[in-house]
Amino acid sequence: MSFEDKSLTCADCGNEFIFTAEEQEFFQSKGYTNEPKRCLPCRQARKAERYGSGGGYRPRQMFPAVCAECGKDTEVPFEPREGRPVYCSECFTKIRNNR
Repeated sequence: MSFEDKSLTCADCGNEFIFTAEEQEFFQSKGYTNEPKRCLPCRQARKAERYGSGGGYRPRQMFPAVCAECGKDTEVPFEPREGRPVYCSECFTKIRNNR
């Protein structure tokens, strides 16, 4: 199947952009069935908005806790609840492997 460059309209900024034959071939190789809705600058801006300006994921919020097994101070990526045990990563791994 041969592809030809297509002119598309960006859903965010309304500017026209070219969906190149090479991009179309790449989309097909990945199994994508939809054409892009946004031009490259709007895609990059949306990505930066979602994942932070560094291009990577935002760091997780960590919460202080005391391990219920060894008593060591630790941090966990969730807010501990009263009455629920929290484990440091070493104890958590030991407990998980013993199941």
